[in-house]
Amino acid sequence: MSHTAPMERAAVPSDAAAGTEAAADANPSWIRVEGLDKVYHPKRSAPTLALSDIDLHVRRGEFVSVVGPSGCGKTTLLKILAGLIPRTKGEVSIAGREVDRPIPEVGMVFQAATLLPWRTILQNVMVPAEIQKLDKRKSLARAHDLLDMVGLGEFKDKYPFELSGGMQQRAGICRALVHDPAVILMDEPFGALDAMTREYMNLELLRIWKESRATIVLVTHSIPEAVFLSDRVVVMSPRPGRIAEVLDIDIPRPRELRMMSSDAAGVYVERIRKYFNASVID
Repeated sequence: MSHTAPMERAAVPSDAAAGTEAAADANPSWIRVEGLDKVYHPKRSAPTLALSDIDLHVRRGEFVSVVGPSGCGKTTLLKILAGLIPRTKGEVSIAGREVDRPIPEVGMVFQAATLLPWRTILQNVMVPAEIQKLDKRKSLARAHDLLDMVGLGEFKDKYPFELSGGMQQRAGICRALVHDPAVILMDEPFGALDAMTREYMNLELLRIWKESRATIVLVTHSIPEAVFLSDRVVVMSPRPGRIAEVLDIDIPRPRELRMMSSDAAGVYVERIRKYFNASVID
């Protein structure tokens, strides 16, 4: 069964390939996952079924969060979407292209910023452009614009150790955006931040999403955060990870932090919590 919610299509960044645009128009599912299984085969122990029969369609320009207990396969799902690890069974495509390796349409933000300590912030942001051998002048202009957008323009020549955790994570997001990806995958990017910085980053992420018009899939352990940020929340079961429910979040945009503790958000939070022990998931 596929879970798809209607949503007005957002524009892909200007440098997206024409073939990608055509594929999106022909297929309303920008990200398509059908019948996905993932089995790990450790050398010294029995095989582990991490994901089982995952069906998920994400529309272009949508913000989707994935929540579930530790070990349910959330990060595994994200890595398969990123083309970083192979699937065992099923179909996975983005923008009409089968995902069996990393593709240019996808940017990844990890749990830690993982910035290279010997490179400046600007040089770190430029890494994907260098790997993909993109036009240096255009990529530099894009990197400067992104750093300005997240308030790091004046820190472009600093090194990672000179920035706070939140600032480093913003730089990591810029790095994921510098090649104009149509899809951004985020694996618990704010988990190590203090509560106030995390709230700020939630608002920053919504602003970045609005301005970049990318499709975002976010893995988070915070149910309130998932509800606050998302168009839809995918709820996963304990291992082997399956989709227990997909909730459409009917809270108006633009969203303000006070909405996170609103009665409307609380209804969704409690509905999700019923699947899990709250101490495990949040």
